[in-house]
Amino acid sequence: MGTGDALGMEGAHAQASGMGGMRAAGDLVARMQMSKRMRLKEAKEYVAGKLGCSTRDLSDPVAMELLRLEHGLGLVSMTSSTHPTEPGMMEAKFNISKLLDIPINSVERFKERTTGF
Repeated sequence: MGTGDALGMEGAHAQASGMGGMRAAGDLVARMQMSKRMRLKEAKEYVAGKLGCSTRDLSDPVAMELLRLEHGLGLVSMTSSTHPTEPGMMEAKFNISKLLDIPINSVERFKERTTGF
């Protein structure tokens, strides 16, 4: 396996997993479906309400890039220009948890492990 192969696989994994795999609002809607057992339509309406947009905007990557930026929910670094002042992946998860009023395991563990420092 050459260096190019490894970098190609790394890129594929980065896009398919974690916060690097987010597309438009699909990750937000899926979180609501899993954490609150919402049906798809209900989850879309909830997320759209929290973001202050229409459910149609949820599948528009341009609209969602602006909304994610506005709410500090993270951007897809391979397709968006990110800047040092914008939230990183963990901060974006904190913001998502707060915006959607749901616990996110990694956020809760982070809070537990950093309390008292």
